[in-house]
Amino acid sequence: MENNSTSRRKFLTAGILAGAAVGCSSKKNPFDSYAGDDVKASGETVKLLSVDGEIIEVDKAFLKPVPHMPSVSNDEARKGIAGKKFVMVIDLSRCKNLKKCQSACNHAHHVQEGQNWIKIYPMQDAEMTAPYWQPTTCMHCDEPPCVKVCPVDATFKRQDGIVLIDSDRCIGCRFCMAACPYSTRVFNWGKPDLPEDVANQDYNAETSTPPKKGTVSKCDFCPDMTRMGMLPHCVSACPNGVYFFGDMYEDSVTNGSETFRFSDLVKDKAGYRLMEDLGTKPSVYYLPPVNRNFKFEDGLTKEEPAEKKS
Repeated sequence: MENNSTSRRKFLTAGILAGAAVGCSSKKNPFDSYAGDDVKASGETVKLLSVDGEIIEVDKAFLKPVPHMPSVSNDEARKGIAGKKFVMVIDLSRCKNLKKCQSACNHAHHVQEGQNWIKIYPMQDAEMTAPYWQPTTCMHCDEPPCVKVCPVDATFKRQDGIVLIDSDRCIGCRFCMAACPYSTRVFNWGKPDLPEDVANQDYNAETSTPPKKGTVSKCDFCPDMTRMGMLPHCVSACPNGVYFFGDMYEDSVTNGSETFRFSDLVKDKAGYRLMEDLGTKPSVYYLPPVNRNFKFEDGLTKEEPAEKKS
């Protein structure tokens, strides 16, 4: 009887909570008492479904946490979301270089100190023209040179247009970094400093976590958020509505408070893409910095810090 109780205790985890269950079994609860266990009851109980299909109440102290697993399989992460083509529009007239987008991205993806997936450059097109701030992310190109040069298929493009990295495959050759004309990738030279629960997770290409030593990482358009119908972290964190994100097939982009028809927004505001002549066909569009909301000087004290060198 003791062995049966132990077996059931191992099977029952927090992951099979039966919140909608009505009533409990009249049978003896196998967790009421068992010899040789040092765990003390907490007095708080939850309802679970036993291996016999019975509803029983179990003390929370006896539950074993479920190991974190990726929300989707590796195959699903590589395929992407069917019927979607994700695009981003960045309005340069709204950027004040607050770096809220950068800090939100770094926090969500555990980007290491001295590295940034979103880089914000001070730009000036000519001597007599006005300077402006340019946030720069991975362009998620339709013709990504990084994918073509990867020898192990670690960098891949999905059917929804998002370009991701599978760190379980990455061998750290950095061919992709050399091939990227936008310099948006970073290399993890050292062992990342991570919370224990994050470090012990299985790698998830849709969250790009946990980062690993000797691999490349970059902006991933937060596909885990889009699966939940939410915006990427950079979009929702920006207080000035600089970033718009959406689906080209739906012809709609939003920054959370404003929504536009993508084709009209790009056409009416003279949208453009960086380095069009290279034929990479980026999925990130820029709106020129006209009728700007802020003076360039407002962001000078927060100029982009230099990245750490190996």
